[in-house]
Amino acid sequence: MTTSLRPLDGPALETLFTGARTANSFAATTVTDGELAAIWDLAKWPPTAANVQPLRVVFVREEDGRSRVLSHMDEGNVAKTSSAPVVAILALDTRFHDHIPTVLPFRPELREVFAGDDSMRENVGSFNGALQAGYFVMAVRALGLAAGPMAGFDRKALDNDFFPDGRWESILVVNIGHPSEDAWFDRLPRLDATETVKWA
Repeated sequence: MTTSLRPLDGPALETLFTGARTANSFAATTVTDGELAAIWDLAKWPPTAANVQPLRVVFVREEDGRSRVLSHMDEGNVAKTSSAPVVAILALDTRFHDHIPTVLPFRPELREVFAGDDSMRENVGSFNGALQAGYFVMAVRALGLAAGPMAGFDRKALDNDFFPDGRWESILVVNIGHPSEDAWFDRLPRLDATETVKWA
């Protein structure tokens, strides 16, 4: 691993940050299995606390699965989701700590620490699952696809449908595809640094 970090160039910064938008509609262009695998192969690398990696992903592309997802979406998100060639359900594995001996081999005993402390396990899982969900959206954009992340869905009903054993719990639904011509809303304002940043 290199010890020096290289800044991204202007187009890369635009893709990931300054030009990043939530896609509201998608072209009919197919998203391949290889592209979806590449998203996860990129999103899995950024760091999480104690390397716990609690995020899990279900890629939904078949009509039956898509119909099931649509039945749980809020009304305002149905058209967006129906236009996307792929929908990803991002979920938290509530038993992420079972993998501690694999992902943190020099501290395998941490599995039992998490198992014995519900509050710590839930806090670590929730925060790092959300962190990884952000990485996932960035990976979609980094690979030249549009992302439409949404929290507007019936979480309990979707979980009962897709994760009936209760181990995985949904965090976010992300539409994935190539943007249509009218995919973007106008850019909304951002708060100025005078409102959001302090120096100490």
